[in-house]
Amino acid sequence: MSEEVKIQSVEVKGENSGPHLLVTGGVHGDEFEPMATVRQLIQLFQSDDSPELSGRLTLIPVVNEPAYQNSHRTAPDGKDLARTCPGSEEGTITERIAFKFSKIIQSADYFIDLHTGGTTISVLPMAGYVLHSDPEILDKQREMAKAFNLPIVWGTSAEHDGRSLSVARDAGIPAIYTEYLGSATCNKDGISSYYEGCLNVMSSLGMIERNLPENEVKQVVEDRKTESGHMQLSNPSPMTGFFEPAVQLGDQVHVGDLIGTVCNVLGTEKISVISKANGIILTLKTFSFVPEGEGLSVILEK
Repeated sequence: MSEEVKIQSVEVKGENSGPHLLVTGGVHGDEFEPMATVRQLIQLFQSDDSPELSGRLTLIPVVNEPAYQNSHRTAPDGKDLARTCPGSEEGTITERIAFKFSKIIQSADYFIDLHTGGTTISVLPMAGYVLHSDPEILDKQREMAKAFNLPIVWGTSAEHDGRSLSVARDAGIPAIYTEYLGSATCNKDGISSYYEGCLNVMSSLGMIERNLPENEVKQVVEDRKTESGHMQLSNPSPMTGFFEPAVQLGDQVHVGDLIGTVCNVLGTEKISVISKANGIILTLKTFSFVPEGEGLSVILEK
């Protein structure tokens, strides 16, 4: 309880009026491309070659420093920051970070939250948003997600609480999140795509001037099912054990196809995990040990 909560940030103010955009990385301590991307943005906007900025930019490379220093998704208290918002001023370290982080989100006009699959999951490059009940906010989120210019755009249920985007949802702030691979790597293409994507969104918001690239969006899916967007619960492992995938990221699957198997230590017990949907493999568990009930794969349904 005595540990001070610090969220290190850089703020850039333009000479012209405009919106306040918040860009964050490191909500989870094992997601590295976002951290590198935000540092690159800091360097750009503090350099002599900085684009002329209208409005204000808040850049946070690592929201959850205790998790980062713990070399893990979570801080030592084991709580997931992306399930703890808006937190508590007098709780555990993650609850207090969530409280401070939520206040920062509420101060912004727009919000980009950069993620990856971390050390145990890989995710096809995508930009996502919640299906907000306010049509104007929803349209702005669609615009931001498409401007980010990753191959997949995914709108999902707005009913999940505890997240950075649920804080933005409740505050009426248009917000998107992004995913780009993972599996304990720091992919250079991911950093580049994230860097360009943030600048694309800034351009779409009228904060900077830049020539927009050719459209790379291949698929736009909006899924209003209540459970949509909850990656950790999709296709849960039937037992604790060793997961061997039978598919690869991006594969097309149909109902009844084999996603993979989970076996015990000796391999004497093996259970198949079968697809219950038609679509593409959006996320895939890449860390072989899996606890019972943990999601193994998200299938993006058309």
